[in-house]
Parts: sequence; C-alpha cells; structure tokens
Amino acid sequence: MSQRISAVIVGADRLGNIPALLNTHNIKIKQHISGREPSHQKKNLALPSGTELLILLTDFLGHNVMKAFRSAAQRGGVKVVACRRSICSVKAALTQEGFCEDCPYKQ
Repeated sequence: MSQRISAVIVGADRLGNIPALLNTHNIKIKQHISGREPSHQKKNLALPSGTELLILLTDFLGHNVMKAFRSAAQRGGVKVVACRRSICSVKAALTQEGFCEDCPYKQ
C-alpha cells in the first residue's frame, strides 16, 4: 500500500462527498479552511507542516485569499490543485494533476 498524501482544502463551508472521493485517491484531509477569516488574506500565511497538496475550491474563495494560499504553497513546495466544489470538477482536477484512478497513489 502506498503512502497517503496529506492535503489542505481551502474554500466552502461544507465539503459534501469530496472527502470520500479524496479517500479513493489515497488523499487524507489534514485540514479544511473555509477561507472566510480576514487573516486568510495575509501575505505571510503558512500552511500546516506536512502538507503535500493544497486544494483550492475556487467558487468559494476571493482573489486575495486564493493568492495568499498559492503563495504559501509555492514557498513550501506544495502542489496546488484548483477547481470548483463539485465531485466532477475535483475528480477532473486530480486526474489532470496525476492523481488518477490508475496512479500509484490508489490503494
């Protein structure tokens, strides 16, 4: 069995079926951040240690919040996936980034 990837999700108040989808791709949600807090727009924002993947749910994020988290990911060498908050959109983004059903991340 391959190692699980630790992800931070930013955007949306509720994730619905997204955690189940991520589980099939061997991705564990380390933290879910709604992105509503004013502190989420800071330029010196830091992702939790051990984060390997940042998932931005773009239909629930403002431009400044998205920019702050992308910068934090870039500084930490964390891969970023941006998509809308729907199962189809998340799955398409994961497939495009190499987290597809046939990849080594699958259990």
